[in-house]
Amino acid sequence: MPLSAEQIQINYLRIQEKIHQTALKCGRKPDEIRIVVVTKSQPLEVIKAAIEAGIRSFGENYPEEAVGKINAIRDVEGVEWHMIGHLQSRKAKLVSTYFDWMHSLDSVRIAEKLERLLAEQNRSLKVLLEFNIGGEISKYGWSASNPSRWFELLPEIEQIQRCPHLQICGLMTMPPLSTTLEEAQGYFRKLRLLRDFLQERLSSLNLTELSMGTSADFPAAILEGATMVRIGQAILGPRDYSRG
Repeated sequence: MPLSAEQIQINYLRIQEKIHQTALKCGRKPDEIRIVVVTKSQPLEVIKAAIEAGIRSFGENYPEEAVGKINAIRDVEGVEWHMIGHLQSRKAKLVSTYFDWMHSLDSVRIAEKLERLLAEQNRSLKVLLEFNIGGEISKYGWSASNPSRWFELLPEIEQIQRCPHLQICGLMTMPPLSTTLEEAQGYFRKLRLLRDFLQERLSSLNLTELSMGTSADFPAAILEGATMVRIGQAILGPRDYSRG
């Protein structure tokens, strides 16, 4: 049974309060941190209830699943859609057409395809560069587990900088699933250090955003500078996996 708008609002406020307390604990301003509510496998009625509860930032993993939802609430003011999953090249047009943010840009090839599509539509897209901080073979993103090799990342990022319709706003990562909170915080710290490394060497960039942290580990991410946390089931309740 999907949660009601009232239940979703209670969950949302509880997460907001935890973010508030964690931010104050580490000397940060709570309003620096945005919740992207993950709606993967959630039906439209849940998203409508979330909007009724005051939520306006939504994250989707699969563009083809998101399009129907986006079109259904197109008239609601202030809603923004974040692509947070790996993007297959053949689905790039959906992202270039329907999304406001992409958290998972992980190759020059995808960047250049998005650039061509965005140019045709006279649109721009805010993007985050995805990095594989944990060194997992199964994870997407530029390999960045070894700081001694971070210099090797610079040429490809400079190529993406030359795409005028892509606005590089920051970085994203997902730590290994089996990590403890303390271990997760170490991965988040490494992403922050990578951001600082890139910002120093590519001064024309403005890398203000760090997308890291989920329902399981967002307090650790906030302690290390997260500006976007991706939270789904802790706010919306269990997913309907029959929907894919």
